[in-house]
Amino acid sequence: MDPDRGAKRPRDESSSNESRSKQRLRDPGRLLSRTDAEDEDLTTADGEKILERLMDQDGEDPEGEPVDEAMVKKMILNFEKRSYKNQELRIKFPDNPEKFMEAELDLNDIIQEMHVIATIPELYHLLVELNAVHIAVVDLLQELSDIDTLHESEEGAAVLIDALLEGQVVALMVQNMERLDESAKMPFDGNKLYCSEILAILLQNNDKTRELLGELDGIDVLLQQLSVFKRHNPSTAEEQEMMENLFDALCSCLMLPANRDRFLKGEGLQLMNLMLREKKISRVSALKVLDYGMIGPEGSDNCHKFVDILGLRTIFPLFMKTPKKMKKAGVSDKEHEEHVCSIIASMLRNLRGQQRSRLLSKFTENDYEKVDRLMELHFKYLEAVQLATRRIEGEKHEMVRRGEILDDAMDEEFYLRRLDAGLFVHQLICYVMVEICAAGIQPLQQRVHQILNLRGGSVKVVQHILREYAENIGDGKSEEFKESEQKRIMELLENF
Repeated sequence: MDPDRGAKRPRDESSSNESRSKQRLRDPGRLLSRTDAEDEDLTTADGEKILERLMDQDGEDPEGEPVDEAMVKKMILNFEKRSYKNQELRIKFPDNPEKFMEAELDLNDIIQEMHVIATIPELYHLLVELNAVHIAVVDLLQELSDIDTLHESEEGAAVLIDALLEGQVVALMVQNMERLDESAKMPFDGNKLYCSEILAILLQNNDKTRELLGELDGIDVLLQQLSVFKRHNPSTAEEQEMMENLFDALCSCLMLPANRDRFLKGEGLQLMNLMLREKKISRVSALKVLDYGMIGPEGSDNCHKFVDILGLRTIFPLFMKTPKKMKKAGVSDKEHEEHVCSIIASMLRNLRGQQRSRLLSKFTENDYEKVDRLMELHFKYLEAVQLATRRIEGEKHEMVRRGEILDDAMDEEFYLRRLDAGLFVHQLICYVMVEICAAGIQPLQQRVHQILNLRGGSVKVVQHILREYAENIGDGKSEEFKESEQKRIMELLENF
């Protein structure tokens, strides 16, 4: 019953359009950065010649002959020729940028000309037929994959997206991020934003793409890119967007079990734990990544490792109180508490032996303060869910009065609304309650029941919440998994 958490964050339209338009200007600084520090060895005369040519480009009239299939084919062929020539010269003269600067400028010219294709989705099929997707440039891909443009021609969009996946554009994005990381003088490059955005889109709900990225050591690349933000906040809005895209891509990848192991071996847990301790903007998304990495039986190894690296010292302070900086970062209390409770629930489900004992002992510390906090959250979300349920029951009554039929689809919609109102977090809280009560530590169970009685709570309410949880568990999982989980939860309820 895990909701799809890999959704793409909406972008601020006005700011993103402005930033894109600025980056697409023929900026000599951006162009020259691709030749790395060797450009500093160019003579003054060469530099003036390059700048003069770039200025001449900016003065060209953008209006030309109409773009048709013949022109697009000509552009693509010219692009291929100039791209291959540029690659040959870069390989032949790696330490002499003067030798390939002319080819670099020629390649830049055709790339700028090809941007016009982004405005004509019905011609995208030519990019596929002529294999231009495989050698496409990142900033052109960004413009081609713009959501508004794709909606103009769904058929053309489908052809392009299929070709992007078949042409292993994921590999291209990973390679570009590695190259930019090695060669760029600054920690942020506009092309990194484009790469991160395309990756986040392609990885949504696509296990084949997630598997491909994992096989290409893409998990390590994502972690390397994100490590910049463990002690430093993004310096611009664009850099923050890139960071969030990378976190989204990583969360999508972790939905594939094989990538959890790669995340573990790549020391992803250590990086996320460090981010939580450093208290920078990145810790908001680091918490979400931990949730994805530890959930379900596939997260067992990550749960054990998290305890080994002293992660309990990091997660429980976040459980006891939602940091103010989380709210400033635009994260609601509900979202924060959902991730924290989900991580604790995953550890209670997966931990064995010494690591499980260390987790349970946390609930007995400081006069059972964590049990008190757990019960506080229980009553908070119980109230929120009861309010949402009363509203829904009122709507049902009105529908019946009007003679409308309440079918299964409507019931599912109402259930999803209750989940969104806080039921999902409440289910996690109730699960943690029954787990610690069934652990065989009598004082823990007594404390839970004592607080329930003092505040007018009911054991039956907790049992009802978890029975409903069990009935809906296992979406997307096998029937065997669903049955075993339901049996396990029912056994916990018997000991509550």
